[in-house]
Amino acid sequence: MLPENTPSSSSSCLLHSNLWFYLWIPLLTSSLSKRITLAEAHNINTNSIMLPIELDLSSPSSSYHHHFLSPPSPSPRCSAPDSTLNFRPVIGILSHPGDGASGRLKNGTNVSYIASSYVKFVESAGARVIPLIYTDPLHILLDKLELVNGVLFTGGWAKRGLYFEVVREIFKRVLEKNDAGQFFPCYAICLGFELLTMIISKDNNILESFSASYQPSTLQFVKNININGTVFQRFPPELLRKLNTDCLVMQNHKYGLSPETLQGNQRLSSFFNILTTSTDRDDKVYVSTVQAQHYPITAFQWHPEKNAFEWGYAMIPHSEDAIQVTQHVANSFISEARKSPNRPPARDVLENVIYNYSPTYCGKQGRGYDEVYIFA
Repeated sequence: MLPENTPSSSSSCLLHSNLWFYLWIPLLTSSLSKRITLAEAHNINTNSIMLPIELDLSSPSSSYHHHFLSPPSPSPRCSAPDSTLNFRPVIGILSHPGDGASGRLKNGTNVSYIASSYVKFVESAGARVIPLIYTDPLHILLDKLELVNGVLFTGGWAKRGLYFEVVREIFKRVLEKNDAGQFFPCYAICLGFELLTMIISKDNNILESFSASYQPSTLQFVKNININGTVFQRFPPELLRKLNTDCLVMQNHKYGLSPETLQGNQRLSSFFNILTTSTDRDDKVYVSTVQAQHYPITAFQWHPEKNAFEWGYAMIPHSEDAIQVTQHVANSFISEARKSPNRPPARDVLENVIYNYSPTYCGKQGRGYDEVYIFA
C-alpha cells in the first residue's frame, strides 16, 4: 500500500510528463531562430494553429503587449456638453384623420393616427415624440406645442376641414416662434409638403396632378445649388451622387408642384428655395425637396421615413444606401431640434410622450402601414 500522500503510478506518470513539458518550453523557445510577431501570425494560413509560445509577447513594441499587457492609462476626462444645445429634444407629430389601416381596425369621426414609422424616424436620431392629436381643443394643442422642440407634419390625404385648419394654426405658431428668436424647426412630408404650399401661397387650388404613387425615384439637385445649411449638408459625397442616379427615395403622391408653378408664385418663391426635383411615371417634373430661406423649415414630397421602417410595399427601397438616406435626414432634423432653447418641465414631457400609448400592428395584410398609434 502506498503512503497517504504518495501519487499513484498513473498520476506519477502524468506528473513527470507535466514536469518534462514545462522544462522543455524554455529550450524550445530559445532555439527558435526567429520569433513570430502577432501581426505575422495574422498572415499565416488559417488552417495552422498558433500556440501562445510562438508569439513574441516580451517586446514592448508588440501590439499584443501594448493592448493587453500594459497597465491601463487613466480614463480621459469627458468634456462638458455644449450648454447651448438641448440633448433631450422632443418632437411634436400631428396625428392624421382615420385609423391608418383603411378601415381594417375601426373608424370614427374623432379617430386619428400617427404611423409608427414617423415615431421611429424621430427616435432613431435621438429624440422623443409627443403626439399632437388634431381633434384636441386648440388650447391643449398649443399647450403641447410648448413642450416640444420642433414639429413634424406627416403624409396622408386630408386637405380640408378641421385638419387643414389645425395645420395652418400650428404652422403659424412655428413662424411666430422663430420670428421671436426661439429656434424651432419644422419638417413636412408628402401631404405636409402640399399643405404648406397651399397655406403659404394662400391658394388651395395650387396643387397639380402627378403620377407618382408607390414609386421609388431619384433626386435631381437643382443646378448650382449650395447644400451648405440644408438637410443634405452632412450626406457623404458618394451618397449625394447616388441620389442622382439610384432610386433611393420613396414617392407616394398624386399631387405636387412643378418648378414653374412654385417659381411663378411670388409668395412661394420668396419663402422656399428648391433643392431637388423628381420625375413621375409620365416624365413630368415636380419639386421634391424645398427649404425655407429664412426659417428652419424643410418640406419633402418624398418619404424619408419609409426606407428603414415600412415594409408593406415591395417597391420601398431598403438598400444600405437607402437606409443611410433615412438616417441622415432624421439626424439633420434632430440636430436642428437640439438648437431649440425650449426646456419644458420634465414631468410635463413624461406625462405627454407617446410612450403613454400603445402602437397597433396592422401589417398582416402586407400593405399600408405596418404599425400605427391610434387616438380615439
